[in-house]
Parts: sequence; structure tokens; C-alpha cells
Amino acid sequence: MKLGLLTAPWPDQSLDEIATWSADNGFSMLEVCCWPSDEGATRRYGGICHIDVDGLSEAQARDIVAGLADKGIEISGLGYYPNPLHPDADHRTAISDHIKKVITAASLMGVPVVNTFIGADQTKTQAENWEHAKEIWHPIVDHAKDSGIKIAIENCPMIFSNDEWPSGHNLAYSPKMWRTMFEEFGDTVGLNFDPSHLIWQMIDVGAAIDEFGERFYHFHAKDLEIDTVGLYEHGIMSLGMGWQVPRLPGLGDVDWQEVFSALYRVGYDYVICVEHEDRKFEGTDELIERGFLLARNVLAPYVV
Repeated sequence: MKLGLLTAPWPDQSLDEIATWSADNGFSMLEVCCWPSDEGATRRYGGICHIDVDGLSEAQARDIVAGLADKGIEISGLGYYPNPLHPDADHRTAISDHIKKVITAASLMGVPVVNTFIGADQTKTQAENWEHAKEIWHPIVDHAKDSGIKIAIENCPMIFSNDEWPSGHNLAYSPKMWRTMFEEFGDTVGLNFDPSHLIWQMIDVGAAIDEFGERFYHFHAKDLEIDTVGLYEHGIMSLGMGWQVPRLPGLGDVDWQEVFSALYRVGYDYVICVEHEDRKFEGTDELIERGFLLARNVLAPYVV
């Protein structure tokens, strides 16, 4: 295993600056954000571009990889997390086209995996969204397969705000849907597994790793705290809104010893990528860095 981080918390820093800090502080891999360069922030930690994949040449790709390697840094995956099942057809097309560009860029750079969401229209049921997903995703999966790239779908339900409620913006949040997705798309598609998203759903994290670990193509290390007062106030029918609190590893309810025991049991041997969305460690570069260092200190004893 190797310890890495997702570049999203530093929207205004260059990839070179992020890589230098990461290498100096015990991280050896980066998941690099690759939203369209002209999109800008669309939500918290969205719209970030640290590699512009539009028109990326082979020479540019080689230069990026070589520059990072000089610092002792590898790219674990390229990250782009939009909503490919957005209700607006033109927006869906733009997203699908950009996902394909990210896949092409990954192939040029020798990066094995692209991380993203499968998407959802929050007004539709899971079954309705799945029928739409099959139509949208087969051409993307075919492009990835032809490019020698794996697609890792993060298992976040994307239910944090009223414009995502009640069905969320990402339908691949449950074991039943993972099985369905894998059967439909084959081994080109796996998971960017994040244990925090199972905590508030009351899904057994260890059991999920045991069953699906062979399809983990990337791993997000994020924690989650259940705010019991918020749960009391809002109830479970609010689907986590008002009581699921993203935290850095070690500050929430994820049992990291259980997680790593299960990961080693199933033979996972790739990146442990810190995804920093903890509001207690935001606002300044110093706080963001402290957050990553705290996560590093919690996770590093398990990463060998």
C-alpha cells in the first residue's frame, strides 16, 4: 500500500506545489482533480482542475508524470466527480464527453484508474436511474476498456443538500447496486471505496470489504461522525442531512483497525488516499495541511 491524498482542498495551488508539500510530508501518491478548466467551483470540492485534460498531448502527459516522479510522487488516479445522469441532456453530453477525455489522459499518462460518480437524477427512483445509467455508461465503459483504463465509482450517495434530496446524485451507494453494476459493465468498472459512506447507512464496512474488495480499484480514506443530536432532531428519513458529518480519519466513527484488517484479508494493495472534507480543518492552508498530517498519523501505521 501507499499513502496518498486527493488534491481538491487546494484549488488555487499548482500540481507542482501540491506534489512538493505531499512528498515532503510522507505522501507518495496523488489523486489529481481533472474538472474542465473553465468550469469553476460547482459545489464544495468540485470544479477543481489540477491537470487540464482537454487536448493533452503525449509529450505533455510524459512531462507531468516525469515532473512528479522527480519528487517521488505517482498519480494514483484522475478524479472527476460530476453527475452523468443530470436531467439536462446537453449537460449530460458535456459530462460524458469530458469523462472520456479524462480516460484518454489517464491512458497517455499511464495512470491505471479514473475515479468518478455514476450519477443520478434525484427525482427518479433507483430502478429508473439504473435504466438511464445503462444507456449513458456503456459508451464510456467501452472507451475505458479500449484505452486500458479502469473506472472506479465512488460509493457516495451524494445527499447533502435539498437539491440532491431524496434520491441523491449517485446511485451506486449500496451493495445491491454494486453487484448490478459489475454484472452489467464487467471488470472495467469497480469501486473507489470510501468506508465513511457506509457508516450513516448502517452498512457493515467489514462485510462490504470482504465481499467486494477484489473490485476496489482505488480507496478513499475519509471518516464520518454521526451527530446524535442532529439524528434525534431530523430522524433517519432525512437520509443523513443534518447529522452526517465528514471528518478526517480518526475523528469519526470508522473503525480503521477493522478496515485495514479487512483490506489486508482481501489482498488490497494500492493507494490509501486521504479525502479531506473536514470543516474543522478548512479555511487556511495551515489548517488544511494540519488536517492531512493528522490523517497521515492515523493511517500511516497500517500502510506498509
